[in-house]
Parts: sequence; structure tokens; C-alpha cells
Amino acid sequence: MSAAEGPPYWVLISVLFSSQPLTPAIAMCLHQAALDLYKRGGGVGEVAGDLLSGKVRNLHKDVVMGAITGPAFEAEIETERGAGVVRFLLTRQGLDWVERASAREAVVPPRRELLN
Repeated sequence: MSAAEGPPYWVLISVLFSSQPLTPAIAMCLHQAALDLYKRGGGVGEVAGDLLSGKVRNLHKDVVMGAITGPAFEAEIETERGAGVVRFLLTRQGLDWVERASAREAVVPPRRELLN
């Protein structure tokens, strides 16, 4: 897998409970909203798109589930299947991957000019 593709959603997010089935696209939307809250230290954020709408709450707690750890979130969402609640965590492995990817993007090689 290339760095541009990113890791699969199950590396980034671990669902603790969901009242309805989640698609990979919905999981990635939840991940993006939660990651934004995590980086900002925010409490509540909106999630909206073609597939869902709702609110994501940063629970400001770390959760340990076996060998998986990370900050916990709860989302109240509305999808084509109706309303639902999702409790999940951002995995430390996924947060590390995002941090490394951000560091790679921050290092921009100098532009080479051609001389005539």
C-alpha cells in the first residue's frame, strides 16, 4: 500500500459499539471528524456528507481494548438506514501513521531550477 492511499480504515478507527452497520466510507468520515477534534482538543464537531450527518463528541478519555488503545469518541449519526449511535476510538497506530504522514508532507524538497 502506498503512503498516498493511507492505511485501511480498521487501522485508524476501532468501533466499540454501533447501533447500525458501518461502511468503510462512514468509518472514514467519523475518523476525519474525530481526528479534527483530537488535534484541536475540541469537544463536539459536526459530521456531514452524502452518506451521513450528525455530531461527534470527544469523550476526552483514553480507552484500552486488549492491545488497542486510543482516545474515545461518540457519534450520533443519521444515515439512509436511520439514526444511530457509534462509540469508537482512534487507534494509537492510526494516530502515529497520521503524524508520520504529516511530517513527510511538511518536508518539501527544494525546488530545482534548470539553468540554460
